[in-house]
Amino acid sequence: MSSSENHTSSTSGSAAAINGGHTTPKTPSQPQGRKKALITGITGQDGSYLTEFLLSKGYEVHGLIRRSSNFNTQRINHIYIDPHNSHKAHMKLHYADLTDASSLRRWLDIILPDEIYNLAAQSHVAVSFEIPDYTADVVATGALRLLEAVRSHISATGRTHIRYYQAGSSEMFGSTPPPQSESSPFHPRSPYAAAKCAAHWYTVNYREAYGIFACNGVLFNHESPRRGENFVTRKITRAVGRIKVGLQSKLFLGNLQASRDWGFAGDYVEAMWLMLQQDKPDDYVVATEESHTVEEFLEVAFGYVGLKWRDHVVIDKRYVRPAEVDNLKGDSTKARSVLGWKPKVGFEQLVKMMVDEDIELAKRERVLVDAGYLDAQQQP
Repeated sequence: MSSSENHTSSTSGSAAAINGGHTTPKTPSQPQGRKKALITGITGQDGSYLTEFLLSKGYEVHGLIRRSSNFNTQRINHIYIDPHNSHKAHMKLHYADLTDASSLRRWLDIILPDEIYNLAAQSHVAVSFEIPDYTADVVATGALRLLEAVRSHISATGRTHIRYYQAGSSEMFGSTPPPQSESSPFHPRSPYAAAKCAAHWYTVNYREAYGIFACNGVLFNHESPRRGENFVTRKITRAVGRIKVGLQSKLFLGNLQASRDWGFAGDYVEAMWLMLQQDKPDDYVVATEESHTVEEFLEVAFGYVGLKWRDHVVIDKRYVRPAEVDNLKGDSTKARSVLGWKPKVGFEQLVKMMVDEDIELAKRERVLVDAGYLDAQQQP
């Protein structure tokens, strides 16, 4: 979600740990010719890959993070440099929140970004049924707050070159028959998807009403070893690793016939950037154009390490959604022709990449368990 104040100091391994938050913020210096990007949700899967990508392009990257009693910067710790090392520290974190409009406008005025990427969200579909009010506030109204902050900032400063990216989701299509493209109607089937639809149309409205360079990226499912462990793909690959090393025996899942268009998150962040490099703002579907069921994902993941998924998977009705989305398969013709984008990592390669990482993670976990430093906390 959002951000962190100017960092004071630290030798802590956590990037967030070095954010002081007690001094009066000053306008960050910008090396001549270095573009600035502002990312909400920088600590998430997409935020971490996008940060790496933008840093490789020579950007100065500013991330907004929420204050929490627990640090959640593990995905970006490897690229964090203490801001006192100013000639190397091109990523900076600031405390803010999409539920706090004043913090958004304040950091826009201080940072003066050239590009803004709104990736922050309560992004778990199943959880959105449990906390629908919060999901709507962050995903829908949060996007509106940020857009309004951008509009008022431009009005006050005349910085009309600012470009804005809104992270959409294939979940917005819901029960719309595949393949889904930019012209397909939205039919959301969860509070999360409905909130994303609102954010999408807020973005279109601010583009048409105020002339803001604002793009929607309707990204189909994108995964990686950095995916949250409560998302089905990572839940599966984590279980494969733990089962393989003897830390777990069963995996509990819901609907195995749900079909998704799964790609690699590292590929998809390039499409986000490409949208903001065009002459005119527009909306794009980003997808691999292949669809696979959860059962197919299980086949590849378990088969890769010589296991049979049927020996370990148990169906649990608590993981079945109140309203299911049966089949999402994107038509990314526009992104491929206009942006020149195409995915580099295929489905099986993606699954095996995730399993490889989680096997290594499980091995390290096994060492700690065997040494008595960690409770295995095995599932049945």
